[in-house]
Amino acid sequence: MGDSIPANSHAPGRGVSAQLDRMIAQFPQAGQVEWLGVRLARKAEMVASQSVIITASGLEGDHRAAPGKRAVTLIQAEHLPMLAAFTGMENVSPSLLRRNIVISGINLLALRKIEFQVGGATLKGTGPCAPCSRMEQALGKGGFNAMRGHGGITAEVVAEGAVRIGDSVLV
Repeated sequence: MGDSIPANSHAPGRGVSAQLDRMIAQFPQAGQVEWLGVRLARKAEMVASQSVIITASGLEGDHRAAPGKRAVTLIQAEHLPMLAAFTGMENVSPSLLRRNIVISGINLLALRKIEFQVGGATLKGTGPCAPCSRMEQALGKGGFNAMRGHGGITAEVVAEGAVRIGDSVLV
């Protein structure tokens, strides 16, 4: 019974809150960058890249680069096969989803509201990245609903740096 909650669990820094804080900070493994892409112009096709520079405004060369809570968009690689199954497609290319970075091996939703390192850059998860109406065109009828809850997260830039495919994602 070593994991039981102490009787004085409502005291600051103790009990349930402290235990929850510890669990939130623990990850079973590092993640990995699987894909990188930028949008050179509004509505233009995504351009895949082996490496990018993340500046205070987001990915260098991305038309939407602007400082703030949506500077970088990330999506879970493990969700791509699921999205394909939901839409009846054989596979879903990351470029269709219009996210900047595809990550595997770590739960992106768990990175909301915390700082994490992607390659040489540090980001802070700011919230879910909801699908847009363009998903109906990209994924077909029902594409918007297929992506609901699986659109990844948005992040702000804490520290600039280079990111390459294969780089680690660390909390």
